[in-house]
Amino acid sequence: MKTVEIDAGVCGMKTTVVAQSEDGQEAVVTVQSDCGHINNMMAAVGDRLDAFALCFAKPGKGVLYEYAAENFPGHGGCPVIAGITKCVEAECGLALPRDVKITFTGEE
Repeated sequence: MKTVEIDAGVCGMKTTVVAQSEDGQEAVVTVQSDCGHINNMMAAVGDRLDAFALCFAKPGKGVLYEYAAENFPGHGGCPVIAGITKCVEAECGLALPRDVKITFTGEE
């Protein structure tokens, strides 16, 4: 089981992702988010995700990004979908569990 905590930034929304896989091919994903759009997405796509289809899709493609493109307000910088994907990758042995960080440097 892998768990990821995501702080989306200026919106203040926090999301917790838990991925569990028995076979490394499919992950059962539980997402608890302050963001209603994320919660609606997971209710629509379900909690069982094909790890290979999710993790090896081209950038901006795959079930989560396709749902977001149709249903989310314009916010292409939201890190939550990438965080869900990273959690599934690590749980299914498709990537090592390493932190990802975006840091603003210099003047604000």
